[in-house]
Amino acid sequence: MRLGMTVDEIVEHPALHGHIRRQALLLLQAYEGNPRLSSVFATQQRWLMGHIALSLHFRAASAGRSGGLTAARFFDGVAKHEVASRNTADAFIKEMLKYGYVQHVAGGTDKRVRPLEPTQPSIDAIHGWVVVHLATLDKLDGGGRVETYLGVPDAIADLQPLIAEGLLCSRSIREPERTFSLFTWLDNGGVVMEWLISGIEERDAGAARVPTGVVSIAALADWLKLSRTHLARKLREAEEMGSIGWEGRRGRSVMWVSDGFRREYARAQAVKLAIIDDAFNVRFRPSVARVAAVTADSPRNSQHPGGPSN
Repeated sequence: MRLGMTVDEIVEHPALHGHIRRQALLLLQAYEGNPRLSSVFATQQRWLMGHIALSLHFRAASAGRSGGLTAARFFDGVAKHEVASRNTADAFIKEMLKYGYVQHVAGGTDKRVRPLEPTQPSIDAIHGWVVVHLATLDKLDGGGRVETYLGVPDAIADLQPLIAEGLLCSRSIREPERTFSLFTWLDNGGVVMEWLISGIEERDAGAARVPTGVVSIAALADWLKLSRTHLARKLREAEEMGSIGWEGRRGRSVMWVSDGFRREYARAQAVKLAIIDDAFNVRFRPSVARVAAVTADSPRNSQHPGGPSN
C-alpha cells in the first residue's frame, strides 16, 4: 500500500492536462501578485535553497523552538544536498534579508549565531503554493486535502519539511531532463513554462503542435524582467529539440509547444504532486502512512517519486 497517488496514476489521469493548466494559471497569478518574491525562487537552485531554509525554520517551530534557521545550519543543509556552493548560499541569504523575506529573530542573546526566521510574506507564499498543489490533487481524485489542511492551524509547519525532504531526495526533481532542464536554471524559467502551458486551449490539448498565447519574445522577456537575448537563446535551444516553434516568423508569430514537451511538463508536475501527496498523508493520515511503511518494499510501490520516473 502506497501513501498516495503514484506518478504513473497521476500521469495517466484523463483530466490531468486540464488540471495542471489551471494550476499554471494560479501560479502565474501568484507571480503577478508579488513578482519580486516569486522571482527569488524562480530557478531550480534557488527554489531548493528556499525549501531548505523554510524546513529548518518549520521543524524547530513544530518542536516549539525558535531559531531553527541560522546561516550555519542553512549552509550545512545546502552542502549536504549539494544544491549550491557556500558563496551562492551566502548570497541567497543576504538577498532574502535585503528584501525582507527573512529577518533576524528579535531578542537573541548570542550575537555570534543570530538566528533567522521567514517573514509573513514568505510564509504566505509557501502556504499559497501548497494550497494550489493540494487543490490539483483534490481535482484528480475528489479528495478533501485542501479542507483538511486549512482546518489545522499552522499545518504548514509540519507539512513543508516533509515536502522539502521529498523534493531534495528526488532524482527526477534534482536532475530534470530535456526541455524542462533548459528552463529550470533560467531566471523565472518556471514562470516561462507556466506561461506556455497556461496558454494551451483545451480543444488543442491533443494536437502534435499546440498553439500558446505567446507571440512576442520581447514582450514576454519584458514582463518577466529577463534578458531578451538570454531568453531567446533558451527558446532557440528548445526549438532545436523540437519542443517549441512558431507558426510563422520566429519570435513574431504565435508560438507552439510540442505534444512531447506538454507531456514532459505533465510528468514533472506529476512527480512533484506525488511527493506533496505523500507528505500530506504522512502528516494527516498517519495510519495509512504506517501501513505503507510496512509494505514499502512491495513491487506495487516501485514508482515512488523519490527515484527516477519511468
